[in-house]
Amino acid sequence: MIAWVTGCALAAWWQVGRAFQGNQYSYLYAIEWPLFAVVGVFVWWGTLRSTSDEAAAREAHRARQDASRASEAAQRRDRDAEGAELAAYNDHLAQLAMSGRRKGWRH
Repeated sequence: MIAWVTGCALAAWWQVGRAFQGNQYSYLYAIEWPLFAVVGVFVWWGTLRSTSDEAAAREAHRARQDASRASEAAQRRDRDAEGAELAAYNDHLAQLAMSGRRKGWRH
């Protein structure tokens, strides 16, 4: 972003110099380059905001799906067929699924 705004400022300064030398089109370009910088800042800001909002929405949706899957799995389990050790392990897995934590290799 810093490089974009700096580049636009330098181009605008260059066009102002050319306009003073008599190039009539450079007056328009001297106005255009600062506008390009402003548009670039708005696009950059919008990209930052939309990415974080979408990531939060995806994480919330994933947590709801995991919780519903865990509750369905807990309802389908036949505790009589399980031994005590297997039942404890399955309870632990159900708690992990309902916690909504993101799963990955590092966790």
